[in-house]
Amino acid sequence: MLTELGHFALVLGFGLALVQMVVPLIGAHKGWRGWMAIGDPAAVSQLILVGFSFATLVHAFVVSDFSLRLVYENSHSAKPMIYKIAGTWGNHEGSMLLWLLILVLFGGAASLFGGNLPATLKARVLAVQASVSVAFYAFILFTSNPFLRLAVPPLDGQDLNPLLQDPGLAFHPPFLYLGYVGLSMAFSFAVAALIEGKVDAAWARWVRPWTLAAWVFLTVGIALGSWWAYYELGWGGFWFWDPVENASFMPWLLAAALLHSAIVVEKREALKSWTILLAILAFGFSLLGTFIVRSGVLTSVHSFASDPTRGVFILAILGVFTGGSLVLFTMRAGAMEAKGLFGMVSRESALVLNNVLLAVATFVVFIGTIWPLLAEMVFQRTLSVGPPFFDAAFTPFFVGLAVILPVGGMLAWKRGKIGRAMRPLIPALALALAALLLGYALGTGRSAVGPIGVMLGTWVVAGAAIDLWTRTGRGPVAGRVGRLRRLPRADWGKAVAHSGLGITILGIAAITAWQQEDIRVANLGEPFDVGAYEVTLQAVDEVEGPNYLSTMATITMDRGGRTVATLTPERRRYPVAGMPTTEAAIHNGFLRDLYVVIGEPQASGGWAVRTYIKPFANWIWGGAILMGLGGMISLSDRRLRVAAGAAKSKSTAVPAE
Repeated sequence: MLTELGHFALVLGFGLALVQMVVPLIGAHKGWRGWMAIGDPAAVSQLILVGFSFATLVHAFVVSDFSLRLVYENSHSAKPMIYKIAGTWGNHEGSMLLWLLILVLFGGAASLFGGNLPATLKARVLAVQASVSVAFYAFILFTSNPFLRLAVPPLDGQDLNPLLQDPGLAFHPPFLYLGYVGLSMAFSFAVAALIEGKVDAAWARWVRPWTLAAWVFLTVGIALGSWWAYYELGWGGFWFWDPVENASFMPWLLAAALLHSAIVVEKREALKSWTILLAILAFGFSLLGTFIVRSGVLTSVHSFASDPTRGVFILAILGVFTGGSLVLFTMRAGAMEAKGLFGMVSRESALVLNNVLLAVATFVVFIGTIWPLLAEMVFQRTLSVGPPFFDAAFTPFFVGLAVILPVGGMLAWKRGKIGRAMRPLIPALALALAALLLGYALGTGRSAVGPIGVMLGTWVVAGAAIDLWTRTGRGPVAGRVGRLRRLPRADWGKAVAHSGLGITILGIAAITAWQQEDIRVANLGEPFDVGAYEVTLQAVDEVEGPNYLSTMATITMDRGGRTVATLTPERRRYPVAGMPTTEAAIHNGFLRDLYVVIGEPQASGGWAVRTYIKPFANWIWGGAILMGLGGMISLSDRRLRVAAGAAKSKSTAVPAE
C-alpha cells in the first residue's frame, strides 16, 4: 500500500508541475501577482510529494519488498544495509526518481530562499524549472516507472551489480546528480532573463550561488567516481577518458567558465550574452550525459539502460530544452547590450581568456567523446578515441589556464599593466622554477610532464596565496595578518579552490610521469624488488564475506629491512550476481601510495601480482577536496548567499519588444 501511495504522490506532483509551468508564466506576462504567487506553494508541494515518493522507494529496498520489480532486480536480502539503500539509485528507474527529487529540491529552494528576487523574474524562473520537471515526470511515469509490481513475488532478489557495492560509488551518484541538476537553476535563470530581456549585475549575483553550489557538487561527485575507479577496479588508474567520465567532466568545465564570466557581468556588466549561452550549454551538456548513460549507445558499468525508446525520449528532452533555449537566445541576444568597456590588458580580458580555454577544452572533450558514435552511425566505421588523443589535445589548454590563473587574479579591472601584476608574483615564479628544477632532478628523464606539472601546480598554489596576501594592503606584517583573518569568505574560497586546482595538477603530473609498475608471477615466500621496496607474497587464503567469497592474498612490502606495509588484495566472487570483482590493496601515504592487485593462479603454482608505486596519488583527490571546500567557503559568504544588492531592484521588469 505504501508503494502505491508513493506512485500516487508522483502523479500528483506531475499535475502540480504542469500548473507551476503555466500559471506563473502567464502571471508574469500579464502582471498578475496572484498568478505569479502560485509558483511558491506549487514548488514546495512538489518537493514534499516527490520526497515522499522517493522515501517509499527507499523503504521498499530497506525491507526487501521483492514484490516490487525494481527491488527484485537490484537487491538481495543478504546485502549490507548501506547497499540496500544505495540500490535505490543504483539502477535506471530509481536514479531517475533521484534526479527528479533533486530537480524539485532546487525548485523548492529557489522558492524558499528567493525572497529578494523581483516577482516577475522569480515567477519565470520557477516556471522554467517546472517545465524541466514536467519532462522528467513524464519520462518516469510513461517509460521508467519505479513502482511496478510483480504478479508473483519471488523469495529473493537478483542483487545489485557487485561493482556498485562500494561506499565510494554509493555516494557518487547523489553528489553527481546534485551537480548535474543544480545547473538547471542556472538554465532557468538564463531562460527567464531571455524572456524578460534583461541581464544586469543583480542577475549575475543571483545566478552565481546556484552555479557555485552545482559546481561544488560536481567536483565532489567526479572526485568520488575517480577515487572509486582507482581502488575498486584494480587497473591502477584514476581517469580513463571513458565517455561517461567525459559526460560529467564537460558540464564541470562549462560551470567553471560560467562562474568566472558571471563575475564579469556582476562587476562590469559585460559578457552578458556569453554568460547566458554558457548557462544554457552547461545544463545542455548535463542532459547530454543523461542521454549517453541511458540511451544504450554505449556499454559501460556506468550505463543504466539500453532501451532505445528511453534514449529517444531523453534525446527529445535534450532537443526541446537546449534547442528551444538556443532559439530564444538568438532572438533575444541583441537585447543583452554590454555596458562595461575594458582594455586588452585587464582582469576582464584574463577572465575572457579563461572562458575561451575552458570552452575550447570542453569542445575537444566533446569531439573525442562523440566522434566514435558518429563514425559508427554515419560512416559504419568502428573507431576508438582513447587517452592518447585526450592527453595530447586537452592538456595544452589546461596548461594555458594554469599559466594565466595567478596573473589574471592580480590584474586590475578595466585597465591593467602586466608589469605591475607580475611584480608581486615574482616569489611565486621563483618558487615554481625551483619546483621545476627539483622535479627535473628527481625525475627519470623519460618525460617532461612531471617537472612541468610540478612547476605549474606550484605556480597556481603560490599565486593564489600571494593574491590573498596582497588583499591585506600595506603595513606591518602583524597588522596584515589581522586583516587577513577579516577578509571576505569569498576571497578565501577563491584562494582555497585555486590552490586545490594547483595541487591536483601537481598530483596528476607526478603520478603520470614517475609511477613505477611491476607485473609478474609471484611465488609464495619469494621476495622481489619494485623500486626501493622488497615485495613478498606471504599467503593466499579463501575468506567468506557477508554476501561474497574472497580469495585474499597477504603481501608484505619492506624497505631498508623494515616492513612498511602489509597489504591484503582480494578477488571477490558474488554468488547471487555471478560476478567477480578485484579489490586492490592500497597503503596510502602523503608522498606516495603502495598499490597491489592479486590476479589469477598460474599453472606454475604462483599467482599473478601487479605492484605499483604511485607518487603523490592522494594529492589528486586532496586537491579536489580543497576545490570543493573553497566553493563551500565562498557560498558561506553572506554577500554571495543572499545575492547582495538584490533588494535594490524592486520594480517589475518589462519584457523587451
